[in-house]
Parts: sequence; C-alpha cells; structure tokens
Amino acid sequence: MNAQPPNIGQSRPQSRPVIRQLDESAANRIAAGEVVERPASAVKELVENALDAGATRVEIAYADGGKTLIRIRDDGCGMTDADLPLALSRHATSKIDGSDLLNIHTFGFRGEALPSLGAVGRLVITSRAEGFEAAQISVSGGAIGPVKPAALNRGTLVELRDLFFATPARLKFMRTDRAEAQAIADVVKRLAMAEPYVSFTLRDVSGGGDGREVFRADAEQGELFGALAGRLARILGRDFTDNAVAIDADREGIRLTGYAALPTYSRGAAVEQFLFVNGRPVRDKMLIGALRAAYMDFLSRDRHPAAALFLTCDTERVDVNVHPAKAEVRFRESGIPRGLIVTAIRHALAQAGHRASSTVATATLGAFRPEPEPAQARLDMPPRVYQMDRPSLGAIRTSYAAQAPAFDEAAPVWQAPSARAEAPPPEDRQLQHTPLGAARAQVHENYIIAQTETGMVIVDQHAAHERLVYERLKRQMADRGIAAQALLIPEIVDLSAGDAALLLEHADALSRLGLTIEPFGGTAIAVRETPAILGQINAAALLRDVLDELADLGDSQLVLARIDAVLSRMACHGSVRSGRRMQVDEMNALLREMEATPHSGQCNHGRPTYVELKLADIERLFGRT
Repeated sequence: MNAQPPNIGQSRPQSRPVIRQLDESAANRIAAGEVVERPASAVKELVENALDAGATRVEIAYADGGKTLIRIRDDGCGMTDADLPLALSRHATSKIDGSDLLNIHTFGFRGEALPSLGAVGRLVITSRAEGFEAAQISVSGGAIGPVKPAALNRGTLVELRDLFFATPARLKFMRTDRAEAQAIADVVKRLAMAEPYVSFTLRDVSGGGDGREVFRADAEQGELFGALAGRLARILGRDFTDNAVAIDADREGIRLTGYAALPTYSRGAAVEQFLFVNGRPVRDKMLIGALRAAYMDFLSRDRHPAAALFLTCDTERVDVNVHPAKAEVRFRESGIPRGLIVTAIRHALAQAGHRASSTVATATLGAFRPEPEPAQARLDMPPRVYQMDRPSLGAIRTSYAAQAPAFDEAAPVWQAPSARAEAPPPEDRQLQHTPLGAARAQVHENYIIAQTETGMVIVDQHAAHERLVYERLKRQMADRGIAAQALLIPEIVDLSAGDAALLLEHADALSRLGLTIEPFGGTAIAVRETPAILGQINAAALLRDVLDELADLGDSQLVLARIDAVLSRMACHGSVRSGRRMQVDEMNALLREMEATPHSGQCNHGRPTYVELKLADIERLFGRT
C-alpha cells in the first residue's frame, strides 16, 4: 500500500484559531510582496511617481542590480515637509480622492509603493516643492524617522538601499546582478516609450563613483509621431522605425497609434512587443492575442511580430485596478480594442504594398565574403598592392590602345575584344523606373534578376507567385463567402456546462466561417456544418481547440487560420514552380503584379520574396567607392 503524501489526511487542529490584527509593519511587508517583486518593480514604482509629479527629466542609478542601491532623481513638483510623513502611510495618495476608482489618469493611485519599499528596505526621500524649503525623511524596515531640513534645488530625490534586508528570505529568490540590471533597463525603456517628451538617464554605479551610463534618451521634439519615432529609434534601433508602418486609427471612441513592423522584420521571440493603454505599459493577453491575430496571415508559428502600440480611451472604459502591479487591464468592451488592433495593422500592412524590410538587403550584403587576406597581412605589414592598382607606363599605354577603336584591321597586331549588346527597347528602359524594375535574366531557373533605376532586385519566383495566388484565393473567398458542407449525421460533442455556454456565445462568429453549432440538450453541442474547404475533419477536436483559444485569448481565429492554411497549400501547388524557365514578358508581368498586390514582399510563411540591392552597395562590394 502506497504511503500518503505528508499533510494529507492529517487531523485538523481541535482548538479554534484566533483572529489577530497584524501590526502595520507586518502588513506593509505583506503588501510589499505584491507591489515589489524585484528591484525592477521598485524602479517602476518610483519612476512612475516621478512622471505623475510632472517631471521632464528623470535620472535613475542603481548598484549591484538594484539590490544595494536604487536612486531616482526628478524635477517634478516635489513635496513639502508636511507631505513626507503622509506619503509613507499606506493608501495615502494625491492622485485620487477615492470617490471614483475608474476615473484614473495617473500611473499610480493605490498609495502602496512608498510604504511597501520602506518596509523591506532603507528608504530616504528628499524633496522640495516650489515656494517651500527642502525636507528629508527616512524609513528603515518600517520604522519612520523624523522630518529633517535638507538641501535640494527642486523636485524629489529617492534613495532605496539594501532592498529586502528586512525580508532576507526574499533575497534568496533574487537573480544575478546582471539579470536584475537587465530587468531594470527594460522597465525604464518601456516607460521612456510612453513618455517621449521626457528625458531619461540610467546609470550603473556599482563600485561607487559616477559609474557608467547604461541608457540615455533625451526629450524628443516635434509632433507626436515624429517624437515617438525618434524615441523608438533610440530604444529599439533605427532598423525598427525604418521597417515599420505608422498606425493611426480609431473606433467607437478608442484610438490606436504607434508603429508595427513589416512581417519580414520579425523576431524569433516576442521580445519587441510593447503595448500601452492610456500611456501605461501593460502585458495583457487579449491585446497580445490581437497583435498575433493581425499577423496570422503573414508569419509562421515560430516567428513573432514587432510593434509598439498605444491605445487611448476614456478612463472609465478600462479598469487598471486589476492587480497591484497594474500590468493587467480589463476593457469594458474587449471586442472593440481587439478588432481595432487587427484591422488597423492589417490595413497599414496592406498600404505598404510589396514593401519588404531593408534588413533583408543588409543580411544579403553581409552574406557576401571578400577574399580573405593572407596571414602576413595581419602582422603589421603594409597591405598588398595589386599590379592592376599600380600599372607600369607600358601597361597604361597598352590598356588605352586596347580600349580605342581599331580603324584598320590590318594595322594593329591585336584586336580589341568585341561584345555586341542590343539596346533595350524604350518600354524596357521605362520599366527600370518602376519599384521592382525590368527583368534582365533568370538564374538557376528560380531567381529573376531585375534592373532598377538605383540598383538591382533578385526575386524568388516561386515564393512571389505563391503569395500572389494566395492573395487571389483570399479575395475570391471574401467575395463568395466560405462554403459550408452539411453533415449527414450531426456530430454530438459532450462538454462541460461552461465550455458549452462559451461556444454558443460565439456561435454566430463561427457560423460565418462555415462552422455551425447548436445546443443539443444538457451540455452537449451538435455540429451541423463544417467548412467545405477543410474536407473531413474531427469536429470534437476542432471545438476543443477553439475552446482553448477562447479561454486563452477571449477570441478564436483557429477556424479561419485553418482555412487560410488550406488556401496557402493550394497557392503553393498552383504557383510557378522552381525550375521552370520563364520568358522576359512573363517575368515582367510577375514583377508588375507584385507591385500591385499588398503583402507581396513576403511569402505565406513570412520570408522575403525579393531582395533589393542598391548600386552603391554593390560597388562597395567590389571596392569601387
């Protein structure tokens, strides 16, 4: 007989437990476990306080990954000597009056951060409000000291030392200094994205002194999109902004702005997905699912889109008081922001047309390798000078003579090499001014070489035509609708009461995709029709997969994704195959159709369909610059 695990089947205590009121110090340490998970959480709370105070410049410094020191300096409105003790009291805040917990316009509002930090660390706050003298207060392990006079020009300076010294068990769960420092940098960068008109400086002062500057973002100038593009370029790199499309759309009082990257500028992990609601950085499953759905048709499952999106709406339509960390939100009408994200991104990507990311060309040029230099070239020796780089006088004369036309065939000892080239027709020269240029050749029976006004284009003919056929099939399906096939004998699927209700709630949406379901008594669901294009399917397995997606994201694109997958396979089999020789007019027709078809810059799996190389880059490869 197997032994029972410990604590199972043991008798409960006979005496009635006594309810006790925890002292304020213990309550603050418990609250700190929810608000301050790690040093990055403390930085987030303190920087948000600075932004709520109207700061235009925020300086952050940390030591040992924030475990021994976190220092935040800002030029905000500051606090008076009377405000400081109150700021260290739980649930004391200047941001709301408590009458309306939905009408919140600030980052913080709970009044828990400062007392929580003071309960688990050594906190010193120095502040000066306009028209008042500077004052300082300290708290260590929950013990608050008196207010003292201090020296400070303006704003607030917060120093947090020895984080979690009062709760040493928490220190055992801290990661390495490098990992904690990276988390701090991520938090600061997210907040910097939300506030492009505020200057941020992040320094690592481990070991003392001024330390080293980890991150710096000066305040941007100009209109919103220009300022946001400048801030994103500084944080994510110029490649992101160069290969992203601007998003500006609204629906029913909710506005979406930001930048979404082209599908060919994708990532192997979801590391460049930044979502903001009313300026607050959030990690919301519903919004992330909407972003994934927007790119569902362009990326394979192992690739992830890159985007920085900002949702703005009336504060009463979104609840930010879901969790003390305030990273999760709940929308009153969740379908509106989700649909807005999907349609706005798809519309912006469609307007990008055949455009592919410039990083594709950069990677292509990087794949070219120059001739390796000999070993002696690396030993402080002068570089090799080729004979062609330093020709003799006789060689120069011979070269000039070889390039001159031969007037008399019998006179010269040698003949100038002849090469006859037909001048391209006028319409061909005009095609060079088109985005993808004029077809010049086909190599390896799969790659089209086209000449443009400023360089050349290499097109993967199979991948390009596959995308064109796929888009054509999708348009036909949208015009005609999704045909449904009625099952001779409806398939009955037994589910739990909650799952059955959830499916029936989305029955209309599923019906538009060709999947018709009806209640069949109790908690059973009857599947009456399935999408004809999918052929014979396991309806029970399909419904359970749909349920998993509904539970995870609140919406399901699974049926549509499977239909698109079938169309993609049809497009693959119906497109120009690799190995087929094409005539010049066929190649040019393919290029023109690519220019007129949205999303033709990437195949159905997110890979680029063409590479554009500028003439200057090609000349640089051959050392002609």
